[in-house]
Amino acid sequence: MKVADLQRNIPIYPLEPGKGAAKTGKSGVTGQPPPANAKPFAEILQEKIGNQQSLRFSAHAIRRLEERSVRMSESELMRLNQGVQQLDEKGSKNSLVLIDDTAYIVSVKNRIVVTALNNAVATTNVFTNIDSVAIV
Repeated sequence: MKVADLQRNIPIYPLEPGKGAAKTGKSGVTGQPPPANAKPFAEILQEKIGNQQSLRFSAHAIRRLEERSVRMSESELMRLNQGVQQLDEKGSKNSLVLIDDTAYIVSVKNRIVVTALNNAVATTNVFTNIDSVAIV
């Protein structure tokens, strides 16, 4: 469909000076200042980006970490975050991240640790449904 066809089917009228959406309120813009307690858009955006950048653990992963007595130090968590960031930059989706003697299966796209295991409980060396590995 061409633009000309769209214009015939849906009439498009140019805006006239002084008769924009701010005056009519059709776009939700009222022309009034925001409330005093409103956060600036840039601050809200940074919060959302920060939330997306942080690594989360699924309920299953938390259970596995507790069952297997896997303890994570702050530096290990930082290394895990760095590994996931590197995998994300390379376009990985589901990855195995190896940190010392612990393996983490991570959904890189969602930034969620799906499960974790250490050498003590690793009965097999086969991992499926992953597209990449990071050793950090």
